[in-house]
Parts: sequence; structure tokens; C-alpha cells
Amino acid sequence: MDKRLLDILVCPLCKGTLEFDRAAQELICQHDKLAFPIRDGIPVMLADQARPLEQQ
Repeated sequence: MDKRLLDILVCPLCKGTLEFDRAAQELICQHDKLAFPIRDGIPVMLADQARPLEQQ
């Protein structure tokens, strides 16, 4: 994932920062507890496509 793209992408729900999980190929929003998938190098920033994070 391109570092410049990560710098400008935000969560579509809360507009918060995202963390890149390289192993899972996901962008994580800690505030909304969602993981947005990256498919074929393209972030899918749709709330209905996001995976809820497990409670820790």
C-alpha cells in the first residue's frame, strides 16, 4: 500500500485515521472497530463491506 495514499485516506464513517494491517491487507478504524478490506491493491472504503473487529 502506498504511504501517500495511507496519509490521505480516512474512515468514511468517523473521518478518523486508519491503521494499515499488512498481514490481513486491511485498513483498521479503531474508533468504529471496523476493518476495511484491500482487494487487488485497492482499498474498499464501504461500510457494508467492512468487517467488525473482535472485542478484546
